Amino acid sequence: MGEQADPARVLEKIRIAEETRRSRFIGQEAITLSHGAGGKASFELIEGLIGPAFSNPLLDSLDDAAVIGLPQGLRLAFTTDSYTVSPLFFPGGNIGSLAVHGTVNDLAVSGAVPVALSAGFILEEGFSVTQLRAIVEAMALAARKIGVPIVTGDTKVVPKGKGDGIYINTAGVGIVRAVWHMGRDAVQPGDRVILSGSIGDHGVAVMIARQGLELEAEIESDTSPLHELAARLIDGVGSALHCMKDPTRGGVATTLNEVAQGSNCAIAVDEAAIPVRPEVNGACEILGLDPLTLANEGKLLAFVAPEAAEKALRILREHPLGADSVIIGEVEEGPAHMVYLRTILGGRRVLDMLVGDPLPRIC
Repeated sequence: MGEQADPARVLEKIRIAEETRRSRFIGQEAITLSHGAGGKASFELIEGLIGPAFSNPLLDSLDDAAVIGLPQGLRLAFTTDSYTVSPLFFPGGNIGSLAVHGTVNDLAVSGAVPVALSAGFILEEGFSVTQLRAIVEAMALAARKIGVPIVTGDTKVVPKGKGDGIYINTAGVGIVRAVWHMGRDAVQPGDRVILSGSIGDHGVAVMIARQGLELEAEIESDTSPLHELAARLIDGVGSALHCMKDPTRGGVATTLNEVAQGSNCAIAVDEAAIPVRPEVNGACEILGLDPLTLANEGKLLAFVAPEAAEKALRILREHPLGADSVIIGEVEEGPAHMVYLRTILGGRRVLDMLVGDPLPRIC
């Protein structure tokens, strides 16, 4: 049988961790790569240092985009992101297309139609103009396919040895189409958890490209824009759609933990239901990685009221990017903030968010 968790003991550990998280940075002297991985160390950085400094109602929700109310009932979604992926070019995409897709996806899962993007480039002296042209053209093509213009930006150059070729920062604005509240705090017990397809493709593709590994199977990043998929869900199931997330840094495991914390609920998922391509699973076994903690750049998680779950599933499967959508679990009343994995062996174990940083600079 799989490892059985004692909910009371684990809940007490989480309570203690939450009480001390804001003080975790007292005495810390340096940032590590783990602080950028999107897992536990990232949360300690945000909740212990950055979040308290800028605290306000829009920021404190920690959703993928801030939703800002405007006159006449209009609501604007606003997001920003930075991209440091290494290598810059990988099977299925590059840092340019990834930057556009990632920013659009943060708007999409917030219930918004993307309206405009910005692009900021930090270039290292000596960076190849040929590579820069390829990256910029990939960004432009991705933006045109989505139908969202890049309307403003900035370029800075740092001395040779003071950067790593190119970093890209993007911001995006969109008009929120959902007239009801969506977010982690809207998730309710009984909600079904829907995943739009197989996981781990992006993380494994980047790792293989970075290490120059030669595998028999060809694995490409899943980097894709999710705006059409999200819009279909919003139109199709309406207010039964309580939350959407794109499981990027830290993967599905970290994203589920974020939702459990934000909703004060528990989440139980079935290991057997989570789709992982055989070649990705095989690569993870060779590399010692867990697909559940690997970044995805073209998948979404949807939390839907039980009466609308099957309809949501049908809607997602009608789109090429959601053809392999599955229900992987459900939201439970408690213990609050817990995520459980019902294992293939019939046990039940705690599924924690990413600890450490097995794959830095993944996006």
